[in-house]
Amino acid sequence: MTVGNSVNDPLFASVRDIVVRTLDLPGPAQQFRPESGLFGEVPELDSMGVVLLLSALEDHFEIQLTDDEIDAAWFETFGTVADFIRHRVKQVQTS
Repeated sequence: MTVGNSVNDPLFASVRDIVVRTLDLPGPAQQFRPESGLFGEVPELDSMGVVLLLSALEDHFEIQLTDDEIDAAWFETFGTVADFIRHRVKQVQTS
């Protein structure tokens, strides 16, 4: 996935806020940009953090994620999470 988000993108802002709130990251959410690293860079994104984050994203965006589609690659940055969620939301809207 490519990071095609901007900090002014409403979906990116929602994803960023959910990540920051769910993982209880320090500092203002605005400090995190699409290219800000997550997996391997944010200690709070451990196995429990992933479960909590997936649940929060599913609830907020009213989507259902399956184990098969969850991939560590989309946890690479804030932007890759937003790209994945954008893709899933579009899939749900067109089905």
